[in-house]
Amino acid sequence: MTATIIDGRAVARRMQAEIQTGADQVASRLGRRPGLGVVLVGDDPASAMYVRMKQRACERVGIQSSASLLPASAAQAEVENAVRAFNDDADIDGILVQLPLPDSIDEEAVLNEISLSKDVDGIHPVNLGRLGMRGRNPTFTPATPTGVMRLIAESGIELSGKEAVVIGRSNIVGLPIALMLTNADATVTRCHSRTVDLPMVTRRADIVVAAVGQPELVKADWLKPGAVVIDVGSNSLPDPTSDKGYRYVGDVDFEQARDVAGWLTKVPGGVGPMTITMLLANTLKAAQA
Repeated sequence: MTATIIDGRAVARRMQAEIQTGADQVASRLGRRPGLGVVLVGDDPASAMYVRMKQRACERVGIQSSASLLPASAAQAEVENAVRAFNDDADIDGILVQLPLPDSIDEEAVLNEISLSKDVDGIHPVNLGRLGMRGRNPTFTPATPTGVMRLIAESGIELSGKEAVVIGRSNIVGLPIALMLTNADATVTRCHSRTVDLPMVTRRADIVVAAVGQPELVKADWLKPGAVVIDVGSNSLPDPTSDKGYRYVGDVDFEQARDVAGWLTKVPGGVGPMTITMLLANTLKAAQA
């Protein structure tokens, strides 16, 4: 068996073309383009790179982006005030607080300041809470898990009644994707560092979502033949053959898994492009509301 590769780049390109059309329509109706406000605290290189990528993506689809850049020494009140300023800005439809924040900042207090109508990253505690409650609908859902669900849907994979294993329990990915799979009528097991015999648990899953941040953790013999394997991980490994001196790999050993899985995402090129695309889609949705 050779897995069908789920091409996140292709899905993202198609969606971004649709988003660009929607952004043009908003501009014609409102006399301005949809707006995304980004709050970045500190000088973490990875966070700064992600913000630049998101800003370039905004430019491609016709969304106006604005950034509030604060030093790592910023006080709690300064960070919260940056969020409030975007809340009050009529030209800003969505707000993204780039995580993680410095240890000195109370993350929950900052996220609580985001207006629910502008929480395009879907990480406000109220939106996450609604996601976990039957009969409640969040205003927005988190970008990466929503991208995962879109890739599964685009592949024509049925979730109802299937057994899913999510490896990882972060508030950004592991928790919300487990809730979204449950809402799609899958039976979900959330695994983490204390899970006993993780390979055994994973081996029974029809759907595996790996989101733990450990390079090539999931091996072929962890997988049920024909399983859907979604790799959310993005880890850099030294590679002297690369011009950059490193290469990116996921949480799944791709070369092994492709001979066992039925469907499989690559790293890079799988979930990553969908994360930014879903953020853009949510920003457009906020502007259209």
